[in-house]
Amino acid sequence: MGLLNRLFKVGQSQAHAVVDKFEDPIKMTEQGIRDLKKDLTESMQALAQVKSLAIRTRREANDSKKLLKDYERKAMLLLTRGKEGAMDMVEAERLATEALSKKEEYSAKAVTLEKNARDFENKAAQLQRNVENVKNTVRKYENELTTLKARARTAAATKKINQQLAQVDSSGTIAMLEKMKSRVEEDESLSEAYGDMASIENSVDDEINKALEAPAPTSPASIKLEELKAKMGL
Repeated sequence: MGLLNRLFKVGQSQAHAVVDKFEDPIKMTEQGIRDLKKDLTESMQALAQVKSLAIRTRREANDSKKLLKDYERKAMLLLTRGKEGAMDMVEAERLATEALSKKEEYSAKAVTLEKNARDFENKAAQLQRNVENVKNTVRKYENELTTLKARARTAAATKKINQQLAQVDSSGTIAMLEKMKSRVEEDESLSEAYGDMASIENSVDDEINKALEAPAPTSPASIKLEELKAKMGL
């Protein structure tokens, strides 16, 4: 458990490390969680065994308490029968003494079993707390592992993208794009120039055609000349 605590602290302090470094902490954490789960299984088995001992010992203690009371009752019954003449008083006292001896035997046994039962119950309670702590620790580290894996995937994707961008620059792709941009701008300029030239030629043709289609201008003297020629029959 201490190892995993140190592991996660190291992981936090080295969060700026390269993505390749994530692989080892992830594998180490997974192994640590497997070890914790194994410890948890063993702790639960130990807990079950101690609980079983506590239950059995408590039952034996209660049985001993019942037996000591039963022997005390038998001793009293023997003395009563001897007093009433149902049996020889000497024999009744002898058997009553044996019954009381059994009572003391079970009394001492009940005290020991009672103490053992309490010890087992306390031990079971402590083991139960330990089991809960291990369960909580496993859940905590599983959650942290999930976060660590997500961070590793994100870092790997970011690294890949950055590498691709770096390779684009180093391969001269940006320079090629700039060259293509310059070529396109040059073609656009030529296209615009040819368009202007075509417009100029069209304008010259229009002026020539317009001039040819227009009637020749006549001066007043020319008009008079034509009138005179008509009068003379020319």
